[in-house]
Amino acid sequence: MIEIRALILGLVLALGAVAAQAEGTKVAFGAVKADPTLPVEVTADTLDVSQEDGSAEFQGNVMVSQGEMRLSAKRVLVIYNQQASGIERLEATGDVVLVSGPDAAQAQRADYTIGTGVIVMTGDVLLTQGKNALSSGKMTVNLISGTAQMVGRVKTILNSDGD
Repeated sequence: MIEIRALILGLVLALGAVAAQAEGTKVAFGAVKADPTLPVEVTADTLDVSQEDGSAEFQGNVMVSQGEMRLSAKRVLVIYNQQASGIERLEATGDVVLVSGPDAAQAQRADYTIGTGVIVMTGDVLLTQGKNALSSGKMTVNLISGTAQMVGRVKTILNSDGD
């Protein structure tokens, strides 16, 4: 009887994994919903400003913070809106780490559109939530709703509370 239950559970999990790969996996992200209207603070080893387009390129130990959200990378390009009255988006590359509350995600690249509060992470994405981990090719985080969607060969490792 125990073997049959284990077989059924394994089949349900396998079918669920196939469905998750096809449609993507939605998960909660961050303990607190973020406010994209808060100021963005950036620190880095160097800063280069382009007079042509007004963009700013931060390099070396870059740390971006906005409220409870923290993003670190080797390089972050800040792109201002047409009126240069505010930041439109950030492009982070190289060892990108995003932390919001107890959740952390790693990727090769992250594009953050400030107005919408959406961060798209690509390239070997790894999300850790406590003892659990999920990996995929792409993760879209909505900081306002506190949710994320993972697509592109989603894989998860779930640990029981008993461990």
